[in-house]
Amino acid sequence: MNRYERRIQVLAIGLSGLAGFVDATGFISLGGFFVSFMSGNTTRFAVGLAAGAVSAAIAIGLIATFVFGVMAGTLVSRRTRYNRAASVLVLVAVLLAVAAVFGTAGSLPGAAVAMALAMGAENAIFEREGEVHIGLTYMTGTLVKLGQHLLGAFLGGERWAWRPYFLLWFGLTSGAVAGALLHPWLGLGALWIAVAAAILFAIAASQIREFRR
Repeated sequence: MNRYERRIQVLAIGLSGLAGFVDATGFISLGGFFVSFMSGNTTRFAVGLAAGAVSAAIAIGLIATFVFGVMAGTLVSRRTRYNRAASVLVLVAVLLAVAAVFGTAGSLPGAAVAMALAMGAENAIFEREGEVHIGLTYMTGTLVKLGQHLLGAFLGGERWAWRPYFLLWFGLTSGAVAGALLHPWLGLGALWIAVAAAILFAIAASQIREFRR
């Protein structure tokens, strides 16, 4: 995070909030399965597999769908001729719109697939040299770096190097809180808010020179 300019850091924090919003919406709707946090689904798959429960099939299905989403987002990022981040975010917005349509129609499986695809694709935004440098839908690595930089500050190192990692975690948490609060009133219809946010983020990304070919 610290290697990126401020505008990119702000965009990453906002996109992390979007991921938290969608994940909370999916988590509540699916009764405890994730559409962006695949570490959680991996544990659910393993426990369900050991118990012979149907939850294992649901979890592995979401994991596979997420991976396909990463592949789709990466393909768009590498093949686009204009702005890779904006192009990926347009894909994310379209997939979230599909999820919202399925949700409005009462098709929870269709909405879940589209949400997982969108969240997988979102992780391709900060790809550099074939590797993802900023994870937007998972926070374990971010929290590890937060702890390392906090210790560095205590030991006399750079004072505020931990702050971007804290804000990235805070962004995901804030988005998840918003998703959880809106779900009782809007259900999967709350995904239209996520669609609007993805479009706004795509417009913002189109103005950042580093994402241009």
